[in-house]
Amino acid sequence: MAAVRISSRSGLPSLLLYLGIGIAIGQDGIFDVTFNNAELTQVIGYAALVVILAEGGLGTKWKEIKPALPAAAILSTVGVAVSVGVTAAGAHYLVGLDWRQSLIIGAVVSSTDAAAVFSVLRKVPLPARITGVLEAESGFNDAPVVILVVAFSAKGSVDSWYVLVGEIALELAIGAAVGLAVGWLGSFGLRHVALPASGLYPIAVMAIAVSAYAAGAMAHGSGFLAVYLAAVILGNAKLPHWPATRGFADGLGWLAQIGMFVLLGLLVTPHDLYADFWPAVIVGLVLTVVARPLEVFISLAPFRLPWQEKALMSWAGLRGAVPIILATIPMVSGIEGSTRVFNIVFVLVIVYTVIQGPTLPWLAKALKIAEDPAEASDLGIESAPLERLRGHLLSVAIPGKSKMHGVEIGELRLPAGAAVTLVVRDGKSFVPAPSTALRHGDELLVVTTDPVRDAAEERLRAVGEGGKLAGWLGTTGTGGESLAGSHVAQDVAHALKTVTKRGKTDGPKAHQ
Repeated sequence: MAAVRISSRSGLPSLLLYLGIGIAIGQDGIFDVTFNNAELTQVIGYAALVVILAEGGLGTKWKEIKPALPAAAILSTVGVAVSVGVTAAGAHYLVGLDWRQSLIIGAVVSSTDAAAVFSVLRKVPLPARITGVLEAESGFNDAPVVILVVAFSAKGSVDSWYVLVGEIALELAIGAAVGLAVGWLGSFGLRHVALPASGLYPIAVMAIAVSAYAAGAMAHGSGFLAVYLAAVILGNAKLPHWPATRGFADGLGWLAQIGMFVLLGLLVTPHDLYADFWPAVIVGLVLTVVARPLEVFISLAPFRLPWQEKALMSWAGLRGAVPIILATIPMVSGIEGSTRVFNIVFVLVIVYTVIQGPTLPWLAKALKIAEDPAEASDLGIESAPLERLRGHLLSVAIPGKSKMHGVEIGELRLPAGAAVTLVVRDGKSFVPAPSTALRHGDELLVVTTDPVRDAAEERLRAVGEGGKLAGWLGTTGTGGESLAGSHVAQDVAHALKTVTKRGKTDGPKAHQ
């Protein structure tokens, strides 16, 4: 786990460290292990990518990604086309590769890596609209890129562009429909069926996400898009034992990354990389300085975003293990020059990951779009269903910067049918009184009846974001709907009416 700590502190995705371990074990390394099975690497890489996309989707907040969907969709389609064309032209005219090899490289490196984006962006305090676009893009653009790489790697002539566009549109539509359906059905089932053990919930969530990939692929759609969308729905469905599920998915995602990166390091032959170092640098320069900025500025032109945000998104198009995995497709297909394509992609990813990852926080500060990391954190709420009692037990953790600090139990104004039954503070638990003031670091146990469970959780989150006046000031909960006009606003309105009536009644007496 030392590698995880180093990557977190340096701003580098863990890609480089685990690739280095694989290279050290493999050919020309310490143990000189020979591994040349590109087909096995591709299969394991696909499986790992499914897990990584599922983990990323589970951690994606719908309220952040929802406004970013149109921009992410255009970046993942029109933007990919721009990137493939510009990068392929650079590889052909500047490096001297033939058009098939150039198109394969252009398609392979046009996919931003979900693991790299998720691991780096979640440590950089950027506005939600930027992280939403970049995370959604990394979840969406794998699908069209895989279709293009497979088409360019097929033996014989490549299909016409309009045929490829039709295939991409159809597979994306099928994958989206399957992912949404599986995610909704899975979340509905988990919310209404109590499993016999809490440890089964994390396994069930990951199983549903993987099932979305299988169903999408069997329906001849994009399995990658299906698993990501299904995971997004599951991650925003307020499922029971959610913190445990997120921890399990996070650990499984790390395990998938480690295995995938080490295997890719084993597959490469270091002494073959020297001849392709400068071609890789040149292609990467075209991709990073020309293709990616054009992709972003052309795709996002209709959205009128500030140029600073577009500049940051241009630099934040992080590549990782996904392009290297996709580079194994022409190797498995037996395309001429596929080994050189793999080596160029491998070097390109390493070089530009070293450059882009650590400099992203610096660029965000230089462009003055980095947010204050001291913003209020979201509450951690875990739900355990009490099926026989027709109720729920909510475990609420108050983070360090929550505005729930100082709010009294009575001021939470939970709906009828919900009550705070226990407070754990400094390792000691006690039954609170209505006047008990909450503090940072407290953990609450809230019992709710089934009908008011969602309203109670939404109210708790609203108070965490807006304090005791949440709702009256228009603060929203995770559901995205304003609580203005709820019982808090009604109480205020009632108080104002009471004061008005008293004023009319007491006025004459004051003059007597």
